[in-house]
Amino acid sequence: MRCELFGNLPDHDRSPVHRWTLERDGVRVRVLTYGGILQSVEVPDRDGAVADVVLGFADLDGYLAHPEPYLGAVVGRYANRIAGGRFPLDDRIYHLARNNGANSLHGGECGFDKRVWDAEGVGEYGVRLSRVSPHGEEGFPGRVEVSVTYELEAGGALRISYEAVTDAPTVVNLTNHTYWNLGGAASGSAVGGHELRIDAGRVTAVDEGLIPTGELVDVEGTRFDFRESRKVGAGYDHNYVLDKGVGEVAVEVAELWDTASGRVLRVATSEPGVQLYTSDHFGEGLPFASGDGVALETQHFPDSPNQGGFPSTVLRPGEVYRSETVYWFGNRG
Repeated sequence: MRCELFGNLPDHDRSPVHRWTLERDGVRVRVLTYGGILQSVEVPDRDGAVADVVLGFADLDGYLAHPEPYLGAVVGRYANRIAGGRFPLDDRIYHLARNNGANSLHGGECGFDKRVWDAEGVGEYGVRLSRVSPHGEEGFPGRVEVSVTYELEAGGALRISYEAVTDAPTVVNLTNHTYWNLGGAASGSAVGGHELRIDAGRVTAVDEGLIPTGELVDVEGTRFDFRESRKVGAGYDHNYVLDKGVGEVAVEVAELWDTASGRVLRVATSEPGVQLYTSDHFGEGLPFASGDGVALETQHFPDSPNQGGFPSTVLRPGEVYRSETVYWFGNRG
């Protein structure tokens, strides 16, 4: 495990950003204290050739210049969208920063992805990031203490563990926004060369603004059906309702496979949903084209605070928010 200075923010204090490097059993992972960003994951292909399989920037300036794709970042206090930038809780309406048209997205204008986190090593193969989100940050109630731990397990699997506590009722929904390209970050289209399986028989129906209508739609006979592995293709930014439901331990729910390199990514999570996003809206200036990455954001459902039929994202004093996601790397001939 190694920690090094990665750069300094252009603020008054020139706040330092550090990079932590974790290595175990042929897997090398780099994590930044800025945004909790998973900067790189290096793994071998079927022939032993090693490549970085996540989309990221080589320097801090890249992340500062292009924040909206959320490359590799921890997003919160609420991942995904909240309709109208508002939600009810205990007979009160809370108003959030609106940074996605009329809606709030990924925590608002300055969410967890744009904050510098404290960091400490955990054992030989892990780093724990932590910060305090003050009451009122981006409009969310309650002072929330949150931590995210990245740890390489035996065999090179990457486990991401989230914890949070609050001093007042609030909502919490955290995820990691990594874009995967198992052919290598610079190899071109992922949606054209990867196959995907997701263990989900339903998706949350959405309106034109990608806000859930409250209806859960069966994937049978539609382009959303990934219950059997098939080519990904473009045009997805949808939440899949995982068959396993809500749980306390991580259960395998998805598999991504690059047929050219043979690299396989298996995803396990305790969360009830996963957002499939095929990077269709990458903007100008990025070193990547639309479709070069596949995001599999494990999460509770979008707009849950406004949807009484969805699993709750409310966190109250005395409770502990816990979530786990595990990425396992392998190869197939």
